[in-house]
Amino acid sequence: MPTTTRRWALVIFIAALVLAFRAETNQDVATAQARKPIMITRVYTGPDGLSHAEQVALKLDGNNTEMMKATGVQFSRRAPGPVSDWHVGPRRQFVITLSGRGELVMGDGTKVATGPGHINLIEDTTGKGHTTQNLGPDDRIVVTIPLADQGATR
Repeated sequence: MPTTTRRWALVIFIAALVLAFRAETNQDVATAQARKPIMITRVYTGPDGLSHAEQVALKLDGNNTEMMKATGVQFSRRAPGPVSDWHVGPRRQFVITLSGRGELVMGDGTKVATGPGHINLIEDTTGKGHTTQNLGPDDRIVVTIPLADQGATR
C-alpha cells in the first residue's frame, strides 16, 4: 500500500475514533440530564386526621441532597405476617426497605407497596395512622433513620 494511502487510512481511522468518543460523551451528558429524580413516599397526617401518602422528589443539588441530621440508625428484620393494628409513626423518620416486600395502608385507603430500595418518610405521628403488612415469603429488612428535625416537610 503506498505511503499516502496508509496516511489517509490512519487519518480516517483516528477521525472515526474521535467521532465515536464524542458521540459516547454526548450520550453520557444526555443520560445524566435525563436521570430520573429520587422519589420517596411521604406518609403524613392530613387536616382530616387520616394518614395520606404522596410521591415526592428529593431536592438535589447536583447529585446530592442537603445533609440531614439524624439521631441514629436501626436495622430490623420483619417477618411476613398479618396486618398490624392502626398505628402512627413514633417520630419523623425514614424507613428504607433493603429487601423483602411490604404494604402500608393509609387511613384514606391508599395502599403503598414497598420493596427493595423503596424510601418512606414517615410523618404521620398523630391521627388514625396506617397499617403495615410484611409480605412473604422472605423477611422484610429495613433501615430506620429517625430525623433530628421533627418538623414536617410541608
